[in-house]
Amino acid sequence: MRRVAVTGIGVISGVGSTRDSFWRALCAGESGIRPMELVPAGAVRFPNGSEARDYRPSEHFDEKQADFLDRFAQFAAVTAREAVLDAGVDWTDDLRARTAIVTGSSTGGQTSEDESFRNLYERKHTRFSPLSIPKAMANAGASRISFEFGITGPALTISTACSSANHAIGQAFWMVRSGVVEMALAGGSEAPFSPGMLKAWEAMRVVSPDTCRPFSLGRQGMILGEGAGMLALEPLERALARGARIYGEIAGFGMSSDAHHLTHPLPGGASRAMRAALSDAGAQPESMGYINAHGTGTPINDSVETAAIRAVFGAHASKMLVSSTKSMHGHALGAAGAIEAAATLLALSTGVIPPTANFTGPDPECDLDVVPNAARIANDVEYALSNSFAFGGLNAVLVFRKISR
Repeated sequence: MRRVAVTGIGVISGVGSTRDSFWRALCAGESGIRPMELVPAGAVRFPNGSEARDYRPSEHFDEKQADFLDRFAQFAAVTAREAVLDAGVDWTDDLRARTAIVTGSSTGGQTSEDESFRNLYERKHTRFSPLSIPKAMANAGASRISFEFGITGPALTISTACSSANHAIGQAFWMVRSGVVEMALAGGSEAPFSPGMLKAWEAMRVVSPDTCRPFSLGRQGMILGEGAGMLALEPLERALARGARIYGEIAGFGMSSDAHHLTHPLPGGASRAMRAALSDAGAQPESMGYINAHGTGTPINDSVETAAIRAVFGAHASKMLVSSTKSMHGHALGAAGAIEAAATLLALSTGVIPPTANFTGPDPECDLDVVPNAARIANDVEYALSNSFAFGGLNAVLVFRKISR
């Protein structure tokens, strides 16, 4: 089977709407968590979110195009453009037919759907826009990417809550590795800042009243984020032959299900996914140097993830660097894994480990080196994991490897 390289990265997030601005902010430990502007002040009990504030639709689409696309689908298309440009793809009809698009989203066009129902129930409008369904469908991002680049190979969208993007990237990785396709654009996108969606999250009582403090003593919950991440995948041999810049290699992918509870994770489910990913990569636990953790900042998730990491890595867990970039860009739900995959690849390729921001003190139940508050230079990290653990007990883990030339 073929080795798979990542040659292009595109990112939109609450800390930057390009790959480079995103990475600069993470390395500086800058948080994008601030008072929300996309919904009226006081609409929900929690005031803060991580919105993509410097994103402007008019900079990427004409008015008609923007009106056809929900915000989440715009994010998918724009990050795919950045990834394709970054990878230097030279499209041919044959390559278009042998390229896959695999995207992840947990909510799809939530902003458009919410607006439609507000028109019906609040404003008493009895006729919907004919674009209501196309804008709300979860595959709108994948379809738009296909249209823009003329890609005629497999195109699909995976929805597994907060693991959606990792599942999408993992499936795309397997397709390229096996030779089913020659290239793939894979990632996830999400735009959850609409009143209805936020009220639903309010009811769950898992959102922090101030900020996100993963692994920190006294943490009070997650902070919602939005955005997208998209990766360009191709066989390593092909990337080397054409002299492409390579951010790293996707070496393995693992999945599991807790079969336990809708919202309360189990260490065993997370550890099974990590072990499956290591096995798929043919890598030993001791080879891992960094984990980009799921790290939501909720009391339960962070302690359970710590227990799972210790179960898999034993004494080596104390030697690894573990950070949660959600502390800066928030929890982007179905896009989280893609944004965090970008962060993990950039960490491997630059030798800089992004921090866990907003850290106020160690929790005995999270006894790992969580790179508190300041980035760490670590040029010797060869392998890294990126964890995604979703509501419903669905787990997806990616293994990345540094490429040295």
